[in-house]
Amino acid sequence: MNNPSAPSSRTGGLPARVGVLGGGRMGAGIAHAFLVKGADVVVIERDEASAQAGRERVASSAAKSIERDPHSGNLDEMVSRLKTSVDYADFGDRELVVEAVPEDWALKVAALRKVEEQLVPGAVLASNTSSLSVSGLAEELERPQDFLGLHFFNPVPASTLIEVVIGKQTRPDLVEQTRSWVQGLGKTAVVVNDAPGFASSRLGVAIALEAMRMVEEGVASAKDIDNAMVLGYKHPTGPLRTTDIVGLDVRLGIAEYLHETLGERFAPPPILRDKVARGELGRKTGKGFFDWS
Repeated sequence: MNNPSAPSSRTGGLPARVGVLGGGRMGAGIAHAFLVKGADVVVIERDEASAQAGRERVASSAAKSIERDPHSGNLDEMVSRLKTSVDYADFGDRELVVEAVPEDWALKVAALRKVEEQLVPGAVLASNTSSLSVSGLAEELERPQDFLGLHFFNPVPASTLIEVVIGKQTRPDLVEQTRSWVQGLGKTAVVVNDAPGFASSRLGVAIALEAMRMVEEGVASAKDIDNAMVLGYKHPTGPLRTTDIVGLDVRLGIAEYLHETLGERFAPPPILRDKVARGELGRKTGKGFFDWS
């Protein structure tokens, strides 16, 4: 332990000291969201090169937001409150740490245990998992009462939603504390009890899988299916374009988990498996259901 006393949060606002494990797209977005609101943020990565890349990712995201809204902050001041590191001990004085590593059970468990070893009693540990059991992850920890899910949405700075997932052992007062934090970020909390896929992933994947089956069956093109949802149901982005943005490999992993836990209605269609096998993972590879090149 780096600090013998429990941290104290800002009354009615955000924690002053926040940690993020993982500086990828989601982790950088989460760090950015807290920096904009005045928090001191530490991002931990696996090696020095990744830590530097994470810092550049956060700084770039902050610069773009300030370019869009010059009143949102000063870039130099904002970045001065950001630290990137490879040392988990730097989480020792954090009031909240959000884990944002890939959706792999063993990887998340190992990462969460390493973070928890550094936290003082009362500090909150959260996972940005989009589908894995929060209660199950909590069972792997020493202090499950201080753990919950905080499911941010991509792109984090622009998204107005955070899904707060309550595990079976999450202490009741943490729910309202987390609501206050979400409000402090300028976002809206949707509170759900732990269940496979929570609310957002379960519904989003169900629609996306059906859209994939429609493409597979030749019902309509990917573009027309998406337009039907955007224009007819006012979705900001269609289910197939959203899948490309999230990553087809990520969607496949979630679908496989939901298939295992909830049954055949979440069985991944062959078109999804085939595209992942070919490396057509969406925007990050230049091709998915759409051409991003």
